[in-house]
Amino acid sequence: MLYQRRSALFSEAEKVIPGGVNSPVRAFKGVGGTPIFVKEAKGAYLYDEDGNRLIDYINSWGPMILGHAYKPVVDAVVEKAKKGTSFGMPTEIETKIAQLAVSMVPNIDKIRFVNSGTEACMSAVRLARGYSGKEKIIKFAGCYHGHSDSFLIQAGSGASTFGTPNSPGVTQGTAKDTLLAQYNDIESVKNLIDANKGEIACIIVEPVAGNMGCIPPQNNFLQKLRDLCDAHDILLVFDEVMTGFRLAKGGAQELYGVYADILCFGKVIGGGLPVGAFAAKSEIMDHLAPVGPVYQAGTLSGNPLAMAAGLAMLTSLNSDVDIFKRLADKTEYLHQGIHKVLLDNKIVHTINRVGSMISVHFHSDPVTDFDSAANGNNETFKKFFHGMLDAGVYIAPSAFETWFITDALNYEDLDFTINAVNQVAKTL
Repeated sequence: MLYQRRSALFSEAEKVIPGGVNSPVRAFKGVGGTPIFVKEAKGAYLYDEDGNRLIDYINSWGPMILGHAYKPVVDAVVEKAKKGTSFGMPTEIETKIAQLAVSMVPNIDKIRFVNSGTEACMSAVRLARGYSGKEKIIKFAGCYHGHSDSFLIQAGSGASTFGTPNSPGVTQGTAKDTLLAQYNDIESVKNLIDANKGEIACIIVEPVAGNMGCIPPQNNFLQKLRDLCDAHDILLVFDEVMTGFRLAKGGAQELYGVYADILCFGKVIGGGLPVGAFAAKSEIMDHLAPVGPVYQAGTLSGNPLAMAAGLAMLTSLNSDVDIFKRLADKTEYLHQGIHKVLLDNKIVHTINRVGSMISVHFHSDPVTDFDSAANGNNETFKKFFHGMLDAGVYIAPSAFETWFITDALNYEDLDFTINAVNQVAKTL
């Protein structure tokens, strides 16, 4: 494939945008090379500025669950834009999408819309602290909840050690209130609770991790978290920015039968536009201003374009009784196909899959947390990524990101992808 124009575009971007990108993972730092510049997309395909067509497995990091330029979403946005793009005042469509979301998701009464997953998680933690009157939170290594200061924390030297900042600009004062546990390791959570009795406001977790590859919860991990939170008066927060409305109508809560106290949404709920939301029972949500004392606001929150896109997307998902089975079936087909050709080519690997999320790890052992994900062969992944790209398949440019399957993919696309993996595997 030819990639000439992208180099020129990237050089121009670097002059006026830090690193040439507006989100770091786009810069290809994890795999090397120059990022792809997209011109347009339709269905399961990206079309770049060099005229190449790529089968897309990131789908804007999740929201394009029904494909790019999905007609009901595009039509809804276009019609709404004709009437104005933002008012900073209430609109009826905000109530309509709220009613629909509440009807689809278990265990919530009210929802508040924001503009990103970062805002949703940041606001959920503030609400948890305000509701509980406690300040500390527990998060998990490898789980990403946006770039709010509270979440950019790495591990200390022991289970009861305070976190330390993982990015310049995050203060030690903020870091001390974030405690780090290991995903799928309930004992690490118990140790933190025991060392900080009565001080923990909430535990925030991706119910299915998506930022260290796709890593499902194991050994009733989510239920054990629920039980610990109930026993110690701690709120359980599910970050369903990736999993919400993707793994099931009701997200991971429905899939695993475990209910959180506060939920965070993004990605799919915006139909491709920047939208986030957080939700809970009325008892908790009514602590938010203007009803309660916990302040949260946003001029563009609930803007009509985002709400129109989200309403069209959720309406489509809610009315399609087979959508989540179709997505899971396609993902399983891809999983089995990739596994067979990697096995045939004697490539050491592990594949994780939940619903329409999947990841390939070049590592022989089970991948269950950040440490085991980090043990994968990153040099092999780099070669794999660029080989797939040259073959016309675009996967996440990082070994630590899940792939997202869209319903717009057909089985010919999946066979093409499996064949591409087979050809690339011969070069690894």
